[in-house]
Amino acid sequence: MMKNWMLKFMNFWPPFMGAGIKVKKVGEDFRDIDVELNMRFWNRNYVGTHYGGSIYSMTDPFYMLMLIQNLGKDYIVWDKAATVRFLKPGYGKVTAHFNLSAERLAEIKKAADENYKTEPTFTVQIKNSQGEVVAEVDKVLYVRRKDRQKETKPQGPQ
Repeated sequence: MMKNWMLKFMNFWPPFMGAGIKVKKVGEDFRDIDVELNMRFWNRNYVGTHYGGSIYSMTDPFYMLMLIQNLGKDYIVWDKAATVRFLKPGYGKVTAHFNLSAERLAEIKKAADENYKTEPTFTVQIKNSQGEVVAEVDKVLYVRRKDRQKETKPQGPQ
């Protein structure tokens, strides 16, 4: 049910719809998502390639949503930072594939359980229709258990 809701909602969400971004596939376990961006007159930049903001937008919420769905309600998950590297001009249709392996999920959960927080980094590649990488986006997320209180050191002498 959540998968169907996500596909419908995300494809009609104004920031995605306006940029021409489409969620094409969401895996049953929310650990695989495919997104595409088709070139349109409204998402081209001055030199006729994909607008960089649209390329970033197609990567923005997905790892956060994937972690929220897979870690459950006992964890807080936020996007913290992002870096975009444009490697070559993007024309036509570009795609991004997001994958959260069982091993990576277990690693993140363990780190959040053992420490106050963890800040995993994910890299997603945006590829053109020939399979060439046109951009890479690094996403840093913030993850912690809800029931953990930040351990504080005593202030001053006791």
